[in-house]
Amino acid sequence: MADSIEPSLRALIGTQAAPQTELVTRRDIRKYSVATGQRLKKYIEGDIAPPFFHVSLFWPVVLLTDIASDGCARDAMFPEAGSRRPLAGGMKVEYHRPIRPGDLLTAVRTLASIYEKQGSSGTLLFFDVTTRVTNAGGELVLVETTTRIQR
Repeated sequence: MADSIEPSLRALIGTQAAPQTELVTRRDIRKYSVATGQRLKKYIEGDIAPPFFHVSLFWPVVLLTDIASDGCARDAMFPEAGSRRPLAGGMKVEYHRPIRPGDLLTAVRTLASIYEKQGSSGTLLFFDVTTRVTNAGGELVLVETTTRIQR
């Protein structure tokens, strides 16, 4: 299969979003834990954040007019590619240390790759964005890779 990714799109690989820093509160951990049906005391009491807590911590707060057709906030890290329809392609998270109340976390997102595959309905474009989250001491907390597919 010939590569049909436009050079202007390929040139975006390596682009980084501005760092985003958020303070983790016990209340935020508790609210997330209740909302996601956690059962372990350490999560419900907010002593430690459950898996995937970081996702909502770094979500932007946007107006309804800034929501894309797929129901997500418009995101420059996943550029639109013509009339293609965006789909979630999955998420992989590598945890390096627990998230606790009082942590000041910084997330840096990078458009890591753009590639294509042939699907039954035509060519699919895949966008991988890597998010590295560190604490105030510069220690790596987690690395998340999110894939968005456009078909």
